[in-house]
Amino acid sequence: MQFAPLLVNTDRPMSYEPPTPPADLPTDVIDTPNDYSPELLRDVAHYAEDLAEHRERQARLAEAEEEDEIDERPDDLPDDVPTKATITIKEINDNRYYYWQWREGDRVKSKYKSPVNPDE
Repeated sequence: MQFAPLLVNTDRPMSYEPPTPPADLPTDVIDTPNDYSPELLRDVAHYAEDLAEHRERQARLAEAEEEDEIDERPDDLPDDVPTKATITIKEINDNRYYYWQWREGDRVKSKYKSPVNPDE
């Protein structure tokens, strides 16, 4: 005679009382599975866990997609300057100039934009 292994959840202590549902669960979610068999309850729990992981993954992918979206190019951004470029100010011979600046690999690239308005 062979015996099937008994799987016991050791995360929580065993109790003879039914579990108390979380307070924020809707009533229909609490009441619907009351008549389910233990096997069906485990299937529902497995499905719910898979569904939660799927939705979390979708949310992460959507968030990453939003971060990766290319911002609109400023009107004054030259075609040969990437969108990720920032504006910096360089002082040369006591004159101040705006430059587009961005990184390509280990190098920092710059391109002249315009003189700085002395009123700024």
